Amino acid sequence: MTHAPPPADMQLQRSSRSPEETCALIGEWLAGEVGAPRVEIEVVGGVDANGMSSDTLVLDARWEEGGAARGGRFVTRAAPAAGDVPVFPAYALHHQRDVIRTVGEITDVPVPSVPYSEMTGTVIGAPFFLMEHVDGVVPPDVLPYTFGDNWFADAPPEQQRRLQDATVEVVARLHQIPEPTQTFGFLADGLAGRPGSAEQHLDRVRRWYEFAAADMGRSPLVERGLAWLAEHPPALARPEEAVLCWGDARIGNVLYRDFSPVAVLDWEMAALGPRELDVSWMLFAHEVFQGITDALELPGLPHVLREDDVRATYAAATGVELGDLQWFRVLHAIQWGCVFLRTGFRQVHFGEIERPADPEGLFHHKPLLERMLEEVGAPR
Repeated sequence: MTHAPPPADMQLQRSSRSPEETCALIGEWLAGEVGAPRVEIEVVGGVDANGMSSDTLVLDARWEEGGAARGGRFVTRAAPAAGDVPVFPAYALHHQRDVIRTVGEITDVPVPSVPYSEMTGTVIGAPFFLMEHVDGVVPPDVLPYTFGDNWFADAPPEQQRRLQDATVEVVARLHQIPEPTQTFGFLADGLAGRPGSAEQHLDRVRRWYEFAAADMGRSPLVERGLAWLAEHPPALARPEEAVLCWGDARIGNVLYRDFSPVAVLDWEMAALGPRELDVSWMLFAHEVFQGITDALELPGLPHVLREDDVRATYAAATGVELGDLQWFRVLHAIQWGCVFLRTGFRQVHFGEIERPADPEGLFHHKPLLERMLEEVGAPR
């Protein structure tokens, strides 16, 4: 199948760090961690099909311990350098590490092990951790899987549905972790309001927008959405409950084998929050990608991640009928606007595009955001 060429601004440079220099520095540090005189280490790949925020490299490391060969393949997760236009205002790598480790210890949710971490930032100039590499495939972001010509889009519908249901069930298992506010209370550090409340998430997104707009300019659409959210609190299934939310819950952040999850990735948006937060994010992420294909007159995958199907799978797994998702769709549309402002500014920074006169021209989901604000009656 032949498709239209990808938009040029969907190919993004993420970092100014030299992979080889970073690898050498990590190798020297790792030798001290494992007590070896020397670690042989090399870059064998990067992760550039998905994700726009953290630096990621795939490394092979080998050393001797007690006369026996040791080592393995690892994936680095590093906070971006301040000069590389980070997507988020702050990166709590130690929180990501601790969430992944804890989820791996107390649940059967598949997460990679995190055997090594360096949180001072003195080795490569930023905190990082090493995850054990997990073999698998992921529905791509660049180009979005909805464009076709990839393993997920080309799979039979029953296999796509198998993957979808299994991913929703992963979210359900995370939401069933007991006493999440005690176990993961650190995720609410520094945030105003009741831990996990919708109001707390609105405040966090409002501050994220101010961070993004300071460099790229303000968005009347985003500000309309923020005003509407403040005036229309959501109707939640369990208003006083907070669960562990993965935060970036979408199929593009999971490694699969045979259409089953083998590693849940990208925990930098992990938070305490309402159940609706994760489920609506999964739906909205697909809606954005489907909207891009619609605009390019491509077929996309309209039968994948339909709200009624996802709600039913979640209810069967948890016994909970989710509440209002429209409020969260608007919230997520604003979050995606913040991402596009930051990644657009990063492209300007690296000389990939000219600075646009209208920051909203960076919004790949602008028609969707406009339509949503009209649907909810957000005042102009």
